[in-house]
Parts: sequence; structure tokens; C-alpha cells
Amino acid sequence: MPIILRLDRVMADRKMSLNALAEKVGIANVNLSKIKTGKVSAIRFSTLEAICEALECQPGDILEYKKEE
Repeated sequence: MPIILRLDRVMADRKMSLNALAEKVGIANVNLSKIKTGKVSAIRFSTLEAICEALECQPGDILEYKKEE
């Protein structure tokens, strides 16, 4: 898939745990873990907005496009 999720990298930069972020965003740890590991095919804008607010980042910090060769 050409869209790569970099949530793990941003979380590490901010020194925020999965549990802490899940609590701030208001979603289950399991669902956040799926986003973190890239095992999702879609993400709601409201969830992305809440993640960006909690991590004080931009969507482009979390999402990356990589052209398939």
C-alpha cells in the first residue's frame, strides 16, 4: 500500500505511550495499536484530528505517500 503510517515514530519523538495517547484521543488501545502498526485500511478524519491534537503534529507527520514501483 502506498500510504505509510508513521504514528510510531511521532509517538517516540513525543515520548508518548500507546495507553497515554489512547486515553487522550478517546479510542481503544486495540484500535490505536492497529493504526500504529499500519493494519488499517481507513482512518476517520475525526480520529486523525484527535491524534494530531494530542501529539501536537500535522497529518503529514503521521501519513507518508510512497509510490509503488
